[in-house]
Amino acid sequence: MTITSENCVVGIEYEVKEAGTNEIVDSNKGSGQPLEFIMGKGQIIPGLEKGLCDMGQDDSADLMIPAADAYGDYNDEAIQTLPIEQFDGVELKDGLTLYGQSEDGQTTQVTVKSFTDKEVEIDFNHPMAGKDLMFSVSVKSVREATADEISSGIVGGAPAEGGSCGTGCGCH
Repeated sequence: MTITSENCVVGIEYEVKEAGTNEIVDSNKGSGQPLEFIMGKGQIIPGLEKGLCDMGQDDSADLMIPAADAYGDYNDEAIQTLPIEQFDGVELKDGLTLYGQSEDGQTTQVTVKSFTDKEVEIDFNHPMAGKDLMFSVSVKSVREATADEISSGIVGGAPAEGGSCGTGCGCH
């Protein structure tokens, strides 16, 4: 079966490097746990999803994903300076990653760029924003999504009543 742009459940093994470097920034190679997702649901970066189209089980490829199709371009306006009081109890250091809630209630990741005894400069950009990425991928599985998977957006379908989807995401 060939991967289409929508409603295929795909399992991949991957390794990601910042383009032009040998530093691996993420990988599940050798874990025995392919990353599974449903095509067309926005569960992976757009450039990777597009690059996987027309591949099939057991296919492998190196895919160059430009920043705009990965985690976006770096946005200088995503830097914010906040009073240090908002970080009471946090042992601050440059480069520290913190998680909080955005105005729309979503979990958001920020990085401490710098701090003084009065202010903390934080960066709301994804750590890979502005970076071209090189993915080495192997397709481990491809199948049609079930009706439950399509409607729920969850591989394996909707969780049982009162249950959890088993991914540790906290859904019930």
